Amino acid sequence: MHMKNLCFYFVDVFAEEKYVGNQLAVVTNAAKLSNGKMQAIANEMHFSETAFIVSGKKRNGGYDVRIFTPSNEVPFAGHPTLGTAYVIRHFIARGSVSKVVLNLKVGQIPVTFEKAGDQEILWMKQKPPSFGKIFEMRELAETLQLEEKDFDCRYPIQEVSTGLPFIIVPLKTLNAVKRAKVNTSAFLSTAKQVQGGILIFSPQTYHKDNDLNVRVFVDLLGIPEDPATGSGNGCLAGYLSRYRFFGTEKVDIRVEQGYEVRRPSLILVKAETEGEILHVEVGGKVFLIAKGELT
Repeated sequence: MHMKNLCFYFVDVFAEEKYVGNQLAVVTNAAKLSNGKMQAIANEMHFSETAFIVSGKKRNGGYDVRIFTPSNEVPFAGHPTLGTAYVIRHFIARGSVSKVVLNLKVGQIPVTFEKAGDQEILWMKQKPPSFGKIFEMRELAETLQLEEKDFDCRYPIQEVSTGLPFIIVPLKTLNAVKRAKVNTSAFLSTAKQVQGGILIFSPQTYHKDNDLNVRVFVDLLGIPEDPATGSGNGCLAGYLSRYRFFGTEKVDIRVEQGYEVRRPSLILVKAETEGEILHVEVGGKVFLIAKGELT
């Protein structure tokens, strides 16, 4: 059956050029698709996520969007939020809008656009982070097949969520980050406790201009290793602020990710406390790769 007007766009998110960063498929005019059809298309695309713009018209000031991994629908994800906002701005709103709001299952997420020379940086303001369970080092050592001496024990291993939960794991060195190898059975047992992923990081980086190196594992959602994780890095921003990792509650850093899966990515991360509220923003560039029509 021909799916009339069911267009798709491929974009690379958190990329400094084409063919790096995190790949995303965005499908437009998806209102008539069933849940099962959306899931089947997301599995066919087989990127970390596929986003579906349910309506090209605003509702409550935002566009209704649903996000699927190859195996599940998720209430929020970072690079689909930025990539979908890019598609809405350039191909649906078709104007010089400075802000696009997405209506996601987690709530409304605003995305703003900042000029960077002849390119643009997209920024999303995530929900304030919530801090959950603290994990024992030995559990994560087994899960990641690392030694306890690889962990930075000055900081906790903790669940953090801005809509999608991640276990934040501080490691001492880039070498430790590179050596991490998921023990699948142990991972599933650990990740199921938060129904999310695991983010590991170190202050040693591949490139001196960057502040942290990150890897993210989300096997629970059908993503063995994610090239660039906006939701996870939003959780990391909250964690870095809460524990003053850089000596202050204010965070404004460059995070590299995706090198182990040959998709180098750059994620811009900000966090700042205003009164009782911890504000988190995550940003990056988006590049259009292809567009077409589903049949």
